[in-house]
Amino acid sequence: MGTLKTFFKDTIVYGLATVLPRLMNFILVPLHTDTLATENYSDNVTFYIYAAFFNVLLAYGMETAFFRFFSKSSDKDKVFSTTLISITVTTLLFLGCVILFNKQFAALVNLNQTYFNLLIGVLVLDALVIAPFAYLRATGRPIKFTLIKLSNVSIYVILNFFFLWAIPKFNIDLPGYNKTDLVQYIFVANLAASIVTLLLLIPYFFRIKFQFSKTIFKQLLNYGWPIMIAGLAYVINENFDKWLLPEMLGKEINGAYAACYKIAVFMTIFIQAFRLGAEPFFFNHSKAENAKETYAAIMNYFVIFGCLMLVFIVAYLDIFKSLLVRDESYWIAIQIVPIVLLANLCLGIYFNLAIWYKLTDKTRFGMYLSLIGAAITIAFNYIMIPKIGFMASAWATLAAYGLMMILSYLLGQKHYPVPYNISKIGSYLFLAIAISLGPYYLFEESNYIINTALLFVFIMFTFFTEKNEIKKLLKK
Repeated sequence: MGTLKTFFKDTIVYGLATVLPRLMNFILVPLHTDTLATENYSDNVTFYIYAAFFNVLLAYGMETAFFRFFSKSSDKDKVFSTTLISITVTTLLFLGCVILFNKQFAALVNLNQTYFNLLIGVLVLDALVIAPFAYLRATGRPIKFTLIKLSNVSIYVILNFFFLWAIPKFNIDLPGYNKTDLVQYIFVANLAASIVTLLLLIPYFFRIKFQFSKTIFKQLLNYGWPIMIAGLAYVINENFDKWLLPEMLGKEINGAYAACYKIAVFMTIFIQAFRLGAEPFFFNHSKAENAKETYAAIMNYFVIFGCLMLVFIVAYLDIFKSLLVRDESYWIAIQIVPIVLLANLCLGIYFNLAIWYKLTDKTRFGMYLSLIGAAITIAFNYIMIPKIGFMASAWATLAAYGLMMILSYLLGQKHYPVPYNISKIGSYLFLAIAISLGPYYLFEESNYIINTALLFVFIMFTFFTEKNEIKKLLKK
């Protein structure tokens, strides 16, 4: 239980590094949906789809590989230095290539030149800080990690309000300000935030002696490239719908879909906070005597909190949509939210299960599973969007992540068996789905009294199921 308490403390701190920036970022959803028409919001979404794709390419699995080899290496400085040098060199090579073929690349991704140049600036700056951020996490410096993350998002949020709200409201005379193209200023704000982040992390480029090990680099690359492929497949699972919908149903529909998708960000925040704390923890405690039992306990608590979040958000979804997406023209896609929430919960369970192929150095299985998910996403969207519209994209996400979760569990029990309490986990999932998605899709209007009662039922079920474990945890 002492190990679990350590894990929870680390996860809470890293959770703050994730939750606070995401919540600060989340207040931009009303700003963007109030300021931008649905088709302009779609342009914003497209920009960040490409950003997500190239972020994975420029990292090429090195972050996770770094955690793996840093935790077990006797020469940790050499692992960090090799990682830092390799990512820096490949990023600069990428920048040089883009400069040489700037117009061709912009045309290839179908972005206007200004948007594309801003995208490249953000990508390069964010890639350069991958290794320093990983180093902070691996060496147990969550406070510094959190403060730098908060500074990044604070600058981004403040500049968004300045460009999109303050200038038009107070008629501020800013030379070159283009009132007809407000979307570009979202990207300008991102670029400014990334510049400040790099400046704050510059000391880590000179903290240790520069030394490059070909042996370590090969180990990192062999471990990391399947992670990269899995990451690219993940980007497809997360963003293929928002890339395809403008072509099949129009930018207006895509803008509404993407904005409503944002409401599910609370589940995404929870998952990302878990990953930030869990990944280095799992590697550092892999040799502990009761490691597998610890992993099983963590899975149990993860599912409890995830299910609670699912039930809570769906119960008060009408309130969330009124607060976050105030323009009613976006509400045509609100029905996707419960399905997307459940899909992301399945994804979180999959990330938890994924420890088996990371600890056994069989990362190719993560690649295979992600490619299966991507194939389902692509096929389901192409086949079903013409038949049931944008709801097909939400169901495709759930189908992909659900199958990945099941397959990862089955494979994991063969290669690295962990004693997960499947009956208990299954009961939480079944109850959460029954009392959240069931009433939402069966009844036309929400009844807050009934929804609150159902939420209370889930809480009481959890309490009576876990009370003995909670008492043990609190006593340690």
